[in-house]
Amino acid sequence: MIEGLKLRVITAVALMVSLVLVSILVPPYFFAFLMAFLVLMATWEWAGLVGLDNFRSRVAYQSTVALMLVGTFFLIEVRPCATAINALHGSMILVLGLLWWLLAFIMLLGFPGNTRYWADRSRIGLMGVLTLVPAWTGMVMLKYLAPQGYLIISLVTLVAAVDIGAYFAGTCYGKRKLAPKLSPNKSWEGVWGGLFATIAVGLLFIWCFGRFVVSLSLWQAVVLMLLCLLIAWLAVVGDLVESMLKRHSHVKDSGQLLPGHGGLLDRVDSLMAVTPGYVLTVMFTLFEME
Repeated sequence: MIEGLKLRVITAVALMVSLVLVSILVPPYFFAFLMAFLVLMATWEWAGLVGLDNFRSRVAYQSTVALMLVGTFFLIEVRPCATAINALHGSMILVLGLLWWLLAFIMLLGFPGNTRYWADRSRIGLMGVLTLVPAWTGMVMLKYLAPQGYLIISLVTLVAAVDIGAYFAGTCYGKRKLAPKLSPNKSWEGVWGGLFATIAVGLLFIWCFGRFVVSLSLWQAVVLMLLCLLIAWLAVVGDLVESMLKRHSHVKDSGQLLPGHGGLLDRVDSLMAVTPGYVLTVMFTLFEME
């Protein structure tokens, strides 16, 4: 267990450092391409959850998502020299993504009795599109909103806080099972630990943002504090939805890309679920959208 935890920590730290450097140093236009590459890697793993076992069918699914990313690329007007993108079109995609995660929460409440309504390849494939494309859109919009990268770093850090808080609280105090039919190791104590950690980190970010970036009004600070609650909830939903799909596909991990973490989807499931709601809240709370 110690060795497994050590490997998990090393991988997580390496990912965090890499993301911080990319978020700060890479210009928005090239950042969009890099995120698209990562999304396509995740798409390959999602194809496994769909049940596409042969190379040709996985490539076909990956190509479909790639074409959608290209369409989204032009829809939100990502250009080499642009300092902003089309916020309206991007917001529409994010709203669609957020609605999907609300529906996913309802699906979790009805599992496993509702399996017959969603457990076929076409619908799980559509779930992948509604998960991956809004996540890419949200990350790109954050980079254009703040090219310095601090919005992306804060998002990833808050999601990591949920994961870390839930892991240690669940390991030390976990007794009441959260969703035994989906993920036997998750507990309500872990949920509260993740929530507490997110609020603590969120308060620190709100203080730093208000002191060093821009003055925050009371209502802005309150909305950002409520955003921490949304992040904690959506992170759990994203984690459980992937667990639901893996259980349906009879796999333990979505892949073997990341030592100690499994596949890329195993690492970013919560992040993808949180991104649409986070970006929409930040946009309309801190920025004047034209």
